[in-house]
This record gives sequence, structure tokens and C-alpha cells, in this order.
Amino acid sequence: MKKLTIGLSALALAIAAGGTAYAAGAGRGDADGNGVVTRAEAQTRAAAMFTKMDVNKDGKLDPADRTARHSERFATLDANKDGQISQDEFSAAHQRGPEARGDRGPGEGGHRMGGRHGKRGGHGGGMMMLGMADANKDGAVTQAEFSAAHAKHFDMADANKDGSLSAEERKAAHAKMREQMRSMRGAAPATPPAGA
Repeated sequence: MKKLTIGLSALALAIAAGGTAYAAGAGRGDADGNGVVTRAEAQTRAAAMFTKMDVNKDGKLDPADRTARHSERFATLDANKDGQISQDEFSAAHQRGPEARGDRGPGEGGHRMGGRHGKRGGHGGGMMMLGMADANKDGAVTQAEFSAAHAKHFDMADANKDGSLSAEERKAAHAKMREQMRSMRGAAPATPPAGA
């Protein structure tokens, strides 16, 4: 059986269906199923998201949580607990689905924003959003900062200011966020050609 030696970061990139995106799941916060997400439902969802993302339960989201999450994923994949992921272990977990890989799925600890790593606001977009939520720029996002950022996102999406988000408002907000992410990525400095 051939062994693969994979570092935790590389493993996370290889298996992650998303990253720690924090807010785009407002549409899934419709607790009563009436097709409308109220501000209260959104705040309840934000609190639950924060709790799941705070893997080490220290009351803040920071790189330590990401490291802990990667360790959880590695441990989940390493079925025989030998400290390595074999091709067979990796393939078996992939076939069993996201839970077997340690992916928590949309709106949970994995927080897929709508795509795989690097696509449509996955891992990179989520980390960018967490950085924007870090109001005091101390490198960590507290629950208060997280809730405030989530509320701000909700208020921006609430086009008619009625305190709730319709499916149309959620769709429009998602499209606007996707476009902003595209333009932010496009504004990044280009890598110079080799030999330049």
C-alpha cells in the first residue's frame, strides 16, 4: 500500500470543499421555513456558525482554529491512525462523502460559500470576510465582531429595510458579493512573467 505524505495545509487544500466563510449562508437561516430570513433568524444562525467555527472554544476565531480544524480533518482521514494518509484512505473518504472527509458542509464549520477552494468565494473568500470582520485588527474575530459583521451584511442585503430578507434580496446580495470578490481578485497585482 503506497503512502502519501501530506502536510496539514496541503491536505486541507486538497480535501476542503470550502473554507471558513462566515456570512453568505443567510438564505439557509430560514428557521421557520417561510421563505424569509428575519434579522433574529440571521443572528441566531450567526451565533451557531461562530460556535462551530471556534474549534478550540477560546471565544475567538483565529489561525489556531484553522489549525485545529485541519488536525480534525487529518485525524478523520487517517483511518488506521498511523499519522499518514494512504491513497486508499483518501479515496475511501472521498467516496463516503463530505462527513467522512471531515468537511462539515454548507453553513457549518466548513462554511462553504458556494464552491470549492478558490472558486466562487470558497476558502480565500471566507478568510477575507473574516479579516474584514476583525474590527480592531488584532488578528482574531470575537463573537461580538462576528455578530456585528453578520448584522452589517444582513442590513446591506435588506434592500427594502423591512428587517427580513426575501429570496430575491438574498439572490441579489449573493450576486453583488460574488461580483465584489471577482473585482477584488482582479485588483490583485499580477505575477510578473518568468525572467522579467
